[in-house]
Amino acid sequence: MTILEIIRRRPGGRLRTGLGKALAGIADLIVPPCCLVCRAPLGAHHLLCAPCWREVHFIRPPLCDVLGMPLPFDTGERMVSAAAVARPPAYDRARAVAHYSGAMRTLIHQFKYADRHDARALFGRWLAEAGSDLIVGIDVVVPVPLSRLRLLSRRFNQAGILAQELSRRTGLAVDAHLLQRSRFTKTQVGLTHDQRRRNLAGAFRVRRNRQAALEGRNVLLVDDVITTGATVEACARALKRAGAARVDVLALALVTNEALVAA
Repeated sequence: MTILEIIRRRPGGRLRTGLGKALAGIADLIVPPCCLVCRAPLGAHHLLCAPCWREVHFIRPPLCDVLGMPLPFDTGERMVSAAAVARPPAYDRARAVAHYSGAMRTLIHQFKYADRHDARALFGRWLAEAGSDLIVGIDVVVPVPLSRLRLLSRRFNQAGILAQELSRRTGLAVDAHLLQRSRFTKTQVGLTHDQRRRNLAGAFRVRRNRQAALEGRNVLLVDDVITTGATVEACARALKRAGAARVDVLALALVTNEALVAA
């Protein structure tokens, strides 16, 4: 959390009165509020300007209840896509905030690769809204873990930060150490779904000292982007082998045909 956020916040997210408001005003002079994407001046922090907001392609119903992908029409009943029927995933349900395109793609790239964490509060709000139908009955939130080498080079796990922001919004417990990578895997960029699945086979496991506590529990797995779903499926398999009753997935973005066209 930045000094600005510490000055502006107290538990519950409200501004302090008196001195706190004065300090917040000084902070705004030092670091004026601006759009998280294009840096255009704004009246408040942690927001997007109107043009950038229009470039976030939110995923809205109707959705496939399993994969979370948008569907062309609403039948008024629970809908499952042909893709989910043809290849049922290892997890139970997935949801994502937006397509991996436009301003969302920019925000995620800034977050992961440019060490820009100023959008984390907005990410938490978006995740809580997109995952509102998943969080009912969830016992623990688990971020997708990074390998030790990647964690050392990046210095943070983006999924861990997202899980913490979601927890701050919802009150759900987070266990960032329940799931771990058991071996290093090569980069997934450019690989097909089957290649990714083979690359990730056996790459995740539940820590032995957490297995008893996982038995029969409902898990919400959090990641930044669902590309082919291979990573979250590998995590879900490991969690269910260790005794999890249900594993749902929540992400900021989902790679869809629409996202590929927009990119």
